[in-house]
Amino acid sequence: MDYLLFIDILGTIAFSISGVLSSMKKRMDVFGILIIAFVTAVGGGTLRDILIGFPVAWMRNLTYVYVIMGTTIFAIIFRKKLIYLRRSIFLFDTVGIGLYTVLGIEKGIAAELSPIICIAVGTMTACFGGVLRDILCNEVPLLFRTKEIYATACILGGFTYFLLAEFPLSQGLVFALSGVVVILVRSLAVYFDIRLPSVYGKDDTSELP
Repeated sequence: MDYLLFIDILGTIAFSISGVLSSMKKRMDVFGILIIAFVTAVGGGTLRDILIGFPVAWMRNLTYVYVIMGTTIFAIIFRKKLIYLRRSIFLFDTVGIGLYTVLGIEKGIAAELSPIICIAVGTMTACFGGVLRDILCNEVPLLFRTKEIYATACILGGFTYFLLAEFPLSQGLVFALSGVVVILVRSLAVYFDIRLPSVYGKDDTSELP
């Protein structure tokens, strides 16, 4: 199996579980759970493929559909075990954005895009599925919350990728280290409560006209 496909499958599994857990918090039915798992897993990749002119991956390879369905069934059956994991949604979501950021960058490179655009494509791949998940679950997307370091972690991972690419390192190592940077940055930001600067004051609670 091609290593990019393998990483893509791992990201699909991670995001599918994230989608299942989010939808079950809202007590959706089985169909709703499957839909949320599906859009979380492939939403970002679908947008990426459309924008760069590639065939949409999950429409050409049914492996993704089978993986999402299998993961959804697994997560529903073992939901009580998964819930015991502290911040399980955060865990699977963070692993997912780490994997998908670098995968999106490599798709951008394959499309011969500039490094900056590749980082944007990687960030989009990692974040857009989660945006769709949160919107469908009637939540403010994590991407837009001032208390979350989300897209910033993906961007830093993207810059790490191109920085490491300048050194004589194997492609697999560059891929792995860049993904780890995304996961570490987001995890440490949450652990130490590091946030982006807010434009709102403490007393700024009223709605703007």
